[in-house]
Amino acid sequence: MPKRVIVSDKMQKEYEYFLVEPIGKNFDLDFNPDLSPKEMLSIGVFGGKYLTDCVNEFPKDWFITAKLSPLKKDPLLNYYKVNAGQPLKVWQQKGWINPDDPRGWFQWYCRYYMGRRHPDDARQIKRWKAMKRHIAQVKKNCMYIGDASCRPVQRQALLHWAYDSRKI
Repeated sequence: MPKRVIVSDKMQKEYEYFLVEPIGKNFDLDFNPDLSPKEMLSIGVFGGKYLTDCVNEFPKDWFITAKLSPLKKDPLLNYYKVNAGQPLKVWQQKGWINPDDPRGWFQWYCRYYMGRRHPDDARQIKRWKAMKRHIAQVKKNCMYIGDASCRPVQRQALLHWAYDSRKI
């Protein structure tokens, strides 16, 4: 029987969804992220300003080593110590945000990873796949695998999309 999750945080009140798959399992065949949400939070993404009021929704162990900044975004918490990405407001203006996941792609991914399946899955997976173009740019322009000084913003953006840019 699916597990019911009820969310009440700063961006959603009494939002409900169901976990219909085991955690971290049964992903779409076209979706194979390198990093789990827990790994992403631990290595440093989004300047630490993500999910800081959502700790009750996700497993507690995701937050044990997470690099979080509850008050404001701190790019120094990112793995590459750079600011990468656009503010949520820009994403909203471009129509990239589904109301069921008002924080964007990473929130969708966390819920998908937990076992939620949603009508927006195909669109989000398509967006994730589109980030591969950045892998090609890093490979083309960087001489050494894992060179943190080569394209750090692009590498950080890839981490935000669960691509492990430390390996390219």
